[in-house]
Amino acid sequence: MADLLWDDVKCFFDLDLMGSLPDVRVPNASTEDWQAVLDLVAQKGWQYRYSEGATVLPVPRAEAVLSRPTDAECPELRVWPTADVLAIFRFLADDEVDFDLDLRELQGQDRLDVLCAFLREIGRRLGKPVLMDPEGEYGRPVLGFDVEADRVVLLGDPQTRS
Repeated sequence: MADLLWDDVKCFFDLDLMGSLPDVRVPNASTEDWQAVLDLVAQKGWQYRYSEGATVLPVPRAEAVLSRPTDAECPELRVWPTADVLAIFRFLADDEVDFDLDLRELQGQDRLDVLCAFLREIGRRLGKPVLMDPEGEYGRPVLGFDVEADRVVLLGDPQTRS
């Protein structure tokens, strides 16, 4: 059974209401959590590409990425949990795992199921919630992985977004 049903949450995937790049985050994270995400990507066999600026490089240890000088090129890890869904991780802080998704790639029940599976994998590995906020509305999650429920749940009110 699906964690969420498309008809119940499609308003949270409306480009006009939500922006195209919602922010997904794992709050209260650590360098070890970042490393666990890097290990998960490799273990799951997801396609990925790590880069610093325009330079594509092998994925370093999280500690090395997070200790880069603040004026260095912004590192990013592009992860494709499926061929047509992309998550872009940006190593902005060691206390929060954060990434962007493109809502244009997440339309319909099949793609929602891919997103839920991806959030579940990360949440289970870290034992922490994974929250999705509308673009530019940090701290107002609309859905996320709930550790105790062990699934992705609705956190926002769809009625306020219609």
